[in-house]
Amino acid sequence: MFLLDSNVFIQAARLYYHPDIAPTFWRWLAEQHQQGALASIVAVRKELDDGDKRQGPGHLKTWAASLPASFWLKPDASTTPSMTQLSAWVMHPDRKYTQAAKDEFLRVADYYLVAQAQSGQHHVVTFELPSPDSKKRVLIPDACNALGVPFAEPFSVYRDLGLRFL
Repeated sequence: MFLLDSNVFIQAARLYYHPDIAPTFWRWLAEQHQQGALASIVAVRKELDDGDKRQGPGHLKTWAASLPASFWLKPDASTTPSMTQLSAWVMHPDRKYTQAAKDEFLRVADYYLVAQAQSGQHHVVTFELPSPDSKKRVLIPDACNALGVPFAEPFSVYRDLGLRFL
């Protein structure tokens, strides 16, 4: 299964699949979840809800609320070892991240996304690119690489899953 990062939803809504232009895309995401191909996590949903609060009520919050609860995976006891492993990796003295970068990563959805992907043997979908020399931000692909979690950019996943607008 593919787990989607917040930026997948946000960029689609803002840039190229705005619901007024491409409502099919949003229905397709829900259908792919029903088929067991993709989901996200509750921490990502919280980021989407919080983002809409800052910008006023919007499509993402309404759309997210319309999905079944199963779309938004919750961490459970099986996630704890992955969270422990990931936090140990990010806090290790060999990592050259600033303390602010470490603190932020452990506070935001990215941390939970990677940990839940590892524990559930899922793939992460994000627009972020690896940057192993980064000091100011812990990026999802670098955390995925550290835990052996596969990741991909959204459009390759859309192609693999057969997204078509006809």
